[in-house]
Amino acid sequence: MSTRTVLITGASSGIGEATARHFLAAGWNVAACMRSPARHSFDADSAHLAVLRMDVTDEASIASATEAAMQRFGAIDVLVNNAGYALLGPLEGLSATQLRRQLETNLVGLVAVTQHVLPGMRARRTGVIVNIASIGGRMGFPFAAAYHATKFAVEGLSESMRFELQAHGIRVKVIEPGPIRTNFLGGSAEWAGHEAYAVEMAKFRTMSDRLNATLPTPGRVAAVVFRAATDGSDRLRYPAAAGPFPLLHRLLPDALWRRLIMHELARRSR
Repeated sequence: MSTRTVLITGASSGIGEATARHFLAAGWNVAACMRSPARHSFDADSAHLAVLRMDVTDEASIASATEAAMQRFGAIDVLVNNAGYALLGPLEGLSATQLRRQLETNLVGLVAVTQHVLPGMRARRTGVIVNIASIGGRMGFPFAAAYHATKFAVEGLSESMRFELQAHGIRVKVIEPGPIRTNFLGGSAEWAGHEAYAVEMAKFRTMSDRLNATLPTPGRVAAVVFRAATDGSDRLRYPAAAGPFPLLHRLLPDALWRRLIMHELARRSR
C-alpha cells in the first residue's frame, strides 16, 4: 500500500503543527501549509514532508500549494482544515473589516481549500475532509460572537457536506476541541474593544491568561484528528479535550447554564 498523504492548513503552530507531527510520526506524507513557511520548526530534510506557503484568504496561494502537494506526493487522501484565529471582544466594538476578515479566514477560506482538493478525491472516489470546529460551534461564550459565528457555520457546513459527498466516497469529519494551551487567546487572537465594556473585558482577558496555563496541550487534539481521519467510520463529530462544558450545556436549563458561565468568569478573573 502506498504512503498516504494529508494536507493540513495552519500548520505553523498549535493544533495544526501538532497534527502534522502526529501524522509524520505515523508514517504519512504531510503537506504542512502555512502563511510564513520560513518560520516553521519541522525537519525540512524529511522525505515525507512538504512545507508549503498557503494563505487561505488568497486563492492563488491555495491553488499553488495544493498543486505542489499533489506533484510531490501524487494525491491528497486527507484534508485537515485547521487554519483560523479568534476575533474577540464585544460585538459593539467590531468593525466591518474585522468581521469580514474573520469570516474570510475561518469560513470562506475553509471552503476554498476544500474546493481545490475535492476534484482529486472525487476522481479517486475516496478521501476524508476533517474540519476543525470547536465546542464554540455548539455553544457561545462572552466576547467571542464573531468567532462563534464562524464555528457554528463550520458545523452546519460540514453536516450538509457529508450528504453531498457520501455518494462520491468522501467522508466528512468535524473536530470539536475545547480550550487548548496554544497562542490562540494570545498573540494569534485579534482583540476588539469598546469603552462601554471595558470592565467586563478586563475580567475576561485576566481569566483567559490564567486559564491558558492550565489547559491540555494541542497533542490531545492531534490524536483525535488522526483517529477521525483513519477510523473508516461515518461518524461526523469528535469532541477533543472538551472538558465538562458540552455535557453541562446539554443537560442544564438555560438559566442555570448562564449563571454557571458568569460565575466562572467572575471566579477566574479575580
